[in-house]
Amino acid sequence: MNRLDELSGRIASREARIGVIGLGYVGLPLALGFARAGFPVSGFELDAEKVKALNEGRSYIEDVSADEIGAAVRAGKFDASADFAGLAGCDVINVCVPTPLTKTKDPDVSYIVHAVEDIRKRLRGGQLLILGSTTYPGTTHDLFVPILQETGLKLGRDFAVAFAPERIDPANRHFALAQVPKVVGGETPVCTKLAVQVYESIFDKVVAVSSSQSAEMVKLLESTFRAINIGLANEVAMMCNRLGLDVWEVIDAAATKPYGFMKFEPGPGLGGHCIPVDPSYLSWKMKSLNFSARFIELATEINGHMPEYVAQTVGDLLNEDRTALNGSNVLLLGVAYKANVSDLRESPALDVIRLLGEKGAQVSYHDPHVPEVHLDVFAAKSVELTDEALASADLVVILTNHAGVDYDRVVAKAHRVYDTRNATRGVREGREKVRKL
Repeated sequence: MNRLDELSGRIASREARIGVIGLGYVGLPLALGFARAGFPVSGFELDAEKVKALNEGRSYIEDVSADEIGAAVRAGKFDASADFAGLAGCDVINVCVPTPLTKTKDPDVSYIVHAVEDIRKRLRGGQLLILGSTTYPGTTHDLFVPILQETGLKLGRDFAVAFAPERIDPANRHFALAQVPKVVGGETPVCTKLAVQVYESIFDKVVAVSSSQSAEMVKLLESTFRAINIGLANEVAMMCNRLGLDVWEVIDAAATKPYGFMKFEPGPGLGGHCIPVDPSYLSWKMKSLNFSARFIELATEINGHMPEYVAQTVGDLLNEDRTALNGSNVLLLGVAYKANVSDLRESPALDVIRLLGEKGAQVSYHDPHVPEVHLDVFAAKSVELTDEALASADLVVILTNHAGVDYDRVVAKAHRVYDTRNATRGVREGREKVRKL
């Protein structure tokens, strides 16, 4: 029996130790999913404070409860460490590190490279390595595998490699981790078989594709589909503004069609870990093949322009009230990139803050999930949403539709409201104060 056959047996008996590199919004739920399934799990994280919190049973992610972490730690099924030497004892290693863009919008795969180097130093026979970080097609095959083969071990015989994209949607209460099908593509049939086997232990459905490149492309298609359709919704919002129409009414009515239409909503811009970033990975890759990804580039242009559109509209609304933007008091409601999370990554609110500040506005914000914001040009704490704070603002701008905010009170107490998220849809009194995106 070779080492990979032994690994299959260890997975079947739940004896295989699962390693997870990167204990963020993707890696931590995955690690706990394996722990619940009965596997011993070791998490690896560079942030010493996060490691300390996890080993003490504390959570720093809204979607993961402290009780769940504490139970796994007490049962001896989960531990966290900043010492990557422990990778040598892991049979299956999941890489869940960030893959951001550089300032020039090129893929930054440095986190992946560092993770792979850490694995290569400890690589042994009988290990399965699964990359879950979103990246361009070919990363696993062209970058990941060659580094590992420098050890002299043979892919598909001594060790296995696969790609399985993450599908985490922060604050989504409708689908638990196990309910979202897991896509897997291995470097060889044996690699795919082992990855499918390990993920079948925690996911209700596992979908195998023909290669790691196909699995990488699946993730990019999913994110690009959303980015392009949100770009369309944003452009329609600007059209409706010119036509004097309510874009939210139009979209809601169109969504009553039971076939051929999928509802996407406009907003102040794209944010988060996937939609603003992933399509650029695909566009970058295609440029290297002399192919112009025109839909992606157009959607990126439209979505990227939305913070400017919002800032311009803020100025127009203040001008209607004979108030200059320079020196005005603008209160922003919500700075996280989406409702009911604390995540600021790529949040369009940060661009809106910068643009309004450049025009001389006095900007404050309230966000129940984000106590502080620190930018190069702006540093502030979330203000309490008092009646006085609402009444003293020249304009209240809703950028994130957090559920914990009383929008009836916001409209009642504010002088004027600019709603970019349709958060005031249920407000009946004072509608004349509200201007929607």
